[in-house]
Amino acid sequence: MSPVVLVAPAAFKGTHGPRQVAEALSTGIRRALPEASLLQCPISDGGDGLLDAVLGPGSLREKVAVTGPLGAPVSAVLGWVDPETAIFESATACGIALLRPDELDPLRATTRGVGELIWEAAERGAQVVVVGLGGSATVDGGTGAACGLGWTFADARGEALPEGGGSLAQLADLGGGWALAAQVLALTDVTTPLVGTAGAAPVFAPQKGAGPESVKLLSRGLERLAELMARHGRPELATLPGGGAAGGLGAGLAFFAKAQLVPGAEWVLGRVGFDAALAKADFVVTGEGAFDRTSLAGKASGEVVRRAQAAQKRVAVVAGKIEGLIGIHALDGEGRTLDAAGIAALAERATRQAFGLPLP
Repeated sequence: MSPVVLVAPAAFKGTHGPRQVAEALSTGIRRALPEASLLQCPISDGGDGLLDAVLGPGSLREKVAVTGPLGAPVSAVLGWVDPETAIFESATACGIALLRPDELDPLRATTRGVGELIWEAAERGAQVVVVGLGGSATVDGGTGAACGLGWTFADARGEALPEGGGSLAQLADLGGGWALAAQVLALTDVTTPLVGTAGAAPVFAPQKGAGPESVKLLSRGLERLAELMARHGRPELATLPGGGAAGGLGAGLAFFAKAQLVPGAEWVLGRVGFDAALAKADFVVTGEGAFDRTSLAGKASGEVVRRAQAAQKRVAVVAGKIEGLIGIHALDGEGRTLDAAGIAALAERATRQAFGLPLP
């Protein structure tokens, strides 16, 4: 019998979507095993490549103008799984990739566009709106998204707070938003909570342009937001795993949009039928741009490795960069940005090694 190979990569962030990576991996695997049957199963953990993984090539995708991270309009992408289920990546509305490095400003950056997209999806008939969290330029605890859903925020004098995480330390009161008919599912790719020493501000703000003093200010702001959430009956949101995703957008959507927070990798793998494909496979190849120990704590490619090992399947990881892993068959491009040919070459080598075939 010819071997069955399951090809289940995530995006190589900033260069290749998961479907492109799957094609490149498949090219290399076929060179090593021309007789193999290949099952392609592109994946995501809710961040980069979510729509690519979940939506087929013919699925509806709409461009929607919303407020960008610094207030200027951006063209976000709203996808449709079916007529009642909308899906989008929050990064298309408030992502770090929408800004130049010199524009990064987490004290001012807002998630308002995320709220606008949720509202627009509901207005277009969505009963469920799936929001992938990750890659944001923001640390506003989802208060911007709340503004996009009609909520208001005021300081002790009753004056409206400027948007962005930098003003949240002055938050004294909040006013309820519009009635949202749709159910919101927020897909998290991390377990980071909203507040604390391992909360959203200290963990994520530095990579979004915040210096030490700004990190302290943002931390105080999220702590103040958590206090008001507790006062309004949601004390658990301060420490909810995943609440700190996308600069606290996870906890914000849970409070302001009554969202259910769901581990993104688990949701996507269930949606694309990964376990059924795994049961048929003799060998599994996954990958992402950078793979390290954190990949094994909720990232999509790490979840593939975990499930493959639990099912006692041979598994290999192909990545641009791999750090600190022992006991996993892994090949990388030594930190280089890999093109399709480079990904294919690593996949061929990984396959030959897994099946004891001579290297070309």
